[in-house]
Amino acid sequence: MKDIQIGKKVFSWGTRTYVMGILNITPDSFSGDGLAAAGDVVAAALAQARRFAAAGADILDVGGESTRPGAEVVSSAAEQARVLPVIQALAAELEVPISIDTYKAEVAAAALDAGAHLVNDVWGLRADPQLALLVAERGMPIILMHNRSNPANAELRERLGGRYVDVEYENLLEDIKRELLESVELAHKAGIQDENIILDPGIGFGKTVEQNLELINRFGELRELGYPLLAGPSRKSFIGYTLDLPPDQRVEGTAAAVAVAIVRGADLVRVHDVEPVMRVARMTDAITRKRQQE
Repeated sequence: MKDIQIGKKVFSWGTRTYVMGILNITPDSFSGDGLAAAGDVVAAALAQARRFAAAGADILDVGGESTRPGAEVVSSAAEQARVLPVIQALAAELEVPISIDTYKAEVAAAALDAGAHLVNDVWGLRADPQLALLVAERGMPIILMHNRSNPANAELRERLGGRYVDVEYENLLEDIKRELLESVELAHKAGIQDENIILDPGIGFGKTVEQNLELINRFGELRELGYPLLAGPSRKSFIGYTLDLPPDQRVEGTAAAVAVAIVRGADLVRVHDVEPVMRVARMTDAITRKRQQE
């Protein structure tokens, strides 16, 4: 895999695990960390971003629409109103690369203009045909995520939040790989270069608790696709339902999932709790990557 420059930072895949810190500019995040309810949203986001940067975060991922099961769709205008002031503030103060978490081309274009360097599309270019063309035209990197989310399969519990049930796969990993490659084909057709593609198998998106656990354990099978891999298990419901814990008590479960994903081959992890997970990533790298390079 070729190195890639995102913003001013060069990512040398395979040398270490990179960490993406989540900035949820939403009032209804499943994880309970949405910043939209803060009195001064930009100040709150900037303070959190400073903490992430001080801890060593490699990317700041800014999102203005919740992806939790049952969340309401947000208009492009509303999403932009949430994320653009934050991205502008981050770009003005910090040199950490900024990712825009959106599937809407209009939002992505405005975010890139405001200072974002990377697009994180939870629908893998399937939701808005214009997004692939935009990313190709700008020459920006993109994260393509696997997603089978369907409200019909969502089950909500007050304490533990939403999860997906009765989601059927013929072969979990083979189905995910095939559908990720379909997103890659959409990218190629638009003119997006291979070196600008990162793949995310979509932990927590349209997968049951058991399927998420299996996906993390078999994460290494995705290496054969030949692209950098992102793992995003942070605070998700498969951890909550496994440990019977609400979102704000899932740090240890997240750490365990991150460590296993790294051992299995994750290049980048997307998390809410940057400080502890950065330590987990560094320790796991110290144990495994030296051994892999010998």
